[in-house]
Parts: sequence; C-alpha cells; structure tokens
Amino acid sequence: MLLAIPKYEFKDRQQKFFGKLIEKNCDAAIVFSVTDIFYLTGFHFHPTERPIGVFIDPNQNVHLFVPALEHEHAEEYGVVDFVHSYPEYPGIKHPMEYLKELLKEYGFENKTVGYDAIGYGSSMGYRGQSVDAIITVKEFVTLKGVIEEMRYIKSKNEIELIKESCRWGNLAHRLLQKYTKAGLSEIEITSRASMEATMAMIETLGQEYKPHGNTAYAIFRGQIGPQSAFPHAVTQNIVLKKGDTLVTGAASDVFGYTSELERVMFVEEANKEQERYFQYMYEAQEVAFSAIKPGIPCSAVEESVQKYFKEAGITELTSHHTGHNIGLLGHEAPFFDLGDHTEIKPGMIFTVEPGIYVKGLGGFRHSDTVLVTDEGIEMLTYYPRDLQSLIC
Repeated sequence: MLLAIPKYEFKDRQQKFFGKLIEKNCDAAIVFSVTDIFYLTGFHFHPTERPIGVFIDPNQNVHLFVPALEHEHAEEYGVVDFVHSYPEYPGIKHPMEYLKELLKEYGFENKTVGYDAIGYGSSMGYRGQSVDAIITVKEFVTLKGVIEEMRYIKSKNEIELIKESCRWGNLAHRLLQKYTKAGLSEIEITSRASMEATMAMIETLGQEYKPHGNTAYAIFRGQIGPQSAFPHAVTQNIVLKKGDTLVTGAASDVFGYTSELERVMFVEEANKEQERYFQYMYEAQEVAFSAIKPGIPCSAVEESVQKYFKEAGITELTSHHTGHNIGLLGHEAPFFDLGDHTEIKPGMIFTVEPGIYVKGLGGFRHSDTVLVTDEGIEMLTYYPRDLQSLIC
C-alpha cells in the first residue's frame, strides 16, 4: 500500500524543474511557496513569521533555508542537497541577511535568477526585504505558475494517494449520513463521524500513515436548510430538522494529497420542489461527466454545462464554475470555467460539481473526484448519487 511519495520521485521532479529553468534561461531559482516546496522536496512545514524557502544554485544543488527550530526536521524529511538555518526571528540579524550571504556564497550574483515570489509572503507578522533588495543579479525572471503547471498531471503514485484519500472520505461520509438525524446539531454529527472515520483510518493504515493535512472528516460547514443556498457557508451549529436540504463535504489527506466528495442529502424526506432541483443538479453533473475528454479545453466542459442550464431555464440559480483540479491543494488550476482554455490531458484529476442554489430552499451540489483517462474519465469517488440513497 502506497502512503507516501518515494524519494526518487522528488528527485525526478527536481530534474524536471531544472529543465524548466533552462527553458526560462535561468541560472538559479528561489521558491517560497509552501505547496511547491513540499512538491519539490517532500519537506512539509507551517509557514509562520519565520521565513522558509528553497533555492537552486547554478550547479543545480537544492538548498533548504529554514529557521533553527526546523533544521533537524528539514534534514530528516527534505530531499535536498543542503539544509541551512538561521537564529530565531525577529532576532538581531534579519533572516534575509543570512539568505543574502548564502546566495552570494553559492553564486547567485550577476546571474539570471528565477523566483515564484520576490520575497517571503507570510501574513503572520513577518517584515522583511524582498530578494531584489538584497542581492545584485543580471536579471530576475518570474516563475509564477511554473511548478503549479508541473502539478497539473498526476503521477501514478499521486493517483494512488488520491484514491486512498477517496476511500476514507467515503467512510467518513457514510458515517455522517448514518448519524444525521433531526434534532441533532451539525457539530455533534460531524464530530462523531469524523472521529470514527479517523480512528478507523489510523488503525488500518498504521504508523506509516502521514496526513500532512486533515485526517478523515465529513462536514456540512453550515449548508443546512435554507443556509445551504450559500455555496460557501460556514459552520453555525445549526440543529437539523425534518425536510432540511443538506450539502455535505468529506475527504481525507494522505501525504498531503486530498480529494473531494460532496452530496446533497435530505433529512427524512424531500418534497417535490427539492426533488425537481435535485434532478437538475444530477443531470448537469452527468452532462459534465460526458463532456470531459482529453484534448479539449477546460472551457468546453463549462460550455456544455452552461448550455444545459440555459435550456433548463435555471441559469440564474447558478453561481460558480463546474469544477477544478485537485491534489496537494483543495482547489488547484486548471478550472472548468469559460475563461480557462487549458487543454485537458490524461492524468489530470478534477472535481465535478455544478451547483444550483435556490433562496429559501437550499443548495443542490454533488462533487465527485475524477481522473482523466485516454478515453474520458475514471470516477475516483464512488458514494451513491441517486436521491433515494441520500434520504437520511
């Protein structure tokens, strides 16, 4: 059972990134993105006021730059050539001064240097100079989006981790539906389901399991009754009542990789109006599933769904695009959106979640995680989608 990305794959990613640098005519690079650092090195950390970055020198050595409290952590888990650390921040000497010395030592001056951000971007009280203020280079070249695009197509190992995520999201959702009853609060229900699914997960997967994110969970996030008409409501500890429309979410993280499972459910019964909008939503998702094929732009999928909404006369009840790529982040590019013309390719993993939102009645949105294949898609989530199966 695969529960982590193997070391060789991180090395392969680094080699591909070196190739991207050559394409951009860059001699070296600096990366500050938490997600992209993890993708390149396997080092997972929490960004705080203490700067952390990766830099690639002109000899293609990969360096981690971390605060002292992360040094041993980085040496144990980072697939890199060198780990450098600095004393506590704020401190007397600013971390950027230490970084400046390292960049000079490893030959960054008077070179063409790529960067994803011109400085560390923490919102947790950090203050510091941008990189272009501390060293003199031949040219700075933006690498924004380069590693994100490398993440578009998933490897076999990444696909296996996302499939594992789907399995435990499925269990969490099964328990959520089991415990959903009128008279109980959303926090009571979601806490019980999430805890039981998590305990089953860690007992089954054992010590090798590392979430690098959330363990198994299932939530309503406030999308209960009329509140479910807000696509991104927040938990409010609502008490469920008979006839409520519910929009759920369930997933788990496995070595940082996640999936998305969402369902429309109803407490005890659904009336004719709820059934009608449920059917619209169900058919819109079927349209999207059928439209996804390699070789076409992402926008074509959205066009198909929007055409269905228009023919059904419910366009005014929709408020977001049909889906998004998913992997290390819950939302990643590219998107099933009219403005995103990225070519769909085998190995991409998307959510498919066209939604309908009716004020006073509720929201109607299933989300399934799908893998693009040579012919179309493979469904990775597998929870029942029909209305009868979703009556609690």
